[in-house]
Amino acid sequence: MASALLSSPCFLSPKQRQIDSLFLQTDKELGGFVSSFRSLGNGNLLHDHSLLRKKYGGSLVVTSVSGRKVKTTRETVIPEPDYRIPIVLLGLSGGLAYTNNLLPAAPVGLLGLLLLFQTTRVRFVFDEEALEVKVGEELENSGENVFVGGKNRWKYSSFVNWELWWPNFPILVYFKETQTKPEGQVHFFPVIFNGKQLYDIMVERAGPSQTSGPK
Repeated sequence: MASALLSSPCFLSPKQRQIDSLFLQTDKELGGFVSSFRSLGNGNLLHDHSLLRKKYGGSLVVTSVSGRKVKTTRETVIPEPDYRIPIVLLGLSGGLAYTNNLLPAAPVGLLGLLLLFQTTRVRFVFDEEALEVKVGEELENSGENVFVGGKNRWKYSSFVNWELWWPNFPILVYFKETQTKPEGQVHFFPVIFNGKQLYDIMVERAGPSQTSGPK
């Protein structure tokens, strides 16, 4: 009975009802919830159980009304595929073949076809805590790394450094991590993804690099 009296809007002054309405309206806009009890005498906030959620880029920050951070989560980001490199290689192979340079045309053409195939199936998946290489539309596990062994998944906290070559036309992404080997393991991947998206998410999750981002 006492709690019902305390929470009943008919015992609140117009000013108190206006304050409560403001809290509820603000909470509705930000996607949180407010549960509070105010004293009958002066309308001071006695208890506040409130969570307000705000989205900043790839991060979801959950905070209290007082601004204290409660929990942070980051959304999964998958850069879009980019076919420019395989197309350039296939074009170069065609040009070499047209000029009767068949010997270099063959390996360049095969590399272009391989990268074209890989672009359709390989994805870099940036989840909350790690970068993982997955394959296919269903984002299946890519298995062990054929060159250095171990799962194709590396925590951001293990990254020592990384670079994107070259910023204006990204061809290779390089990074070194200590998860595979304590002394550090180097990885190179062709940039068969949107270079700008790849650079931005790498900066956000793994920290800045020495190279500037793609234009």
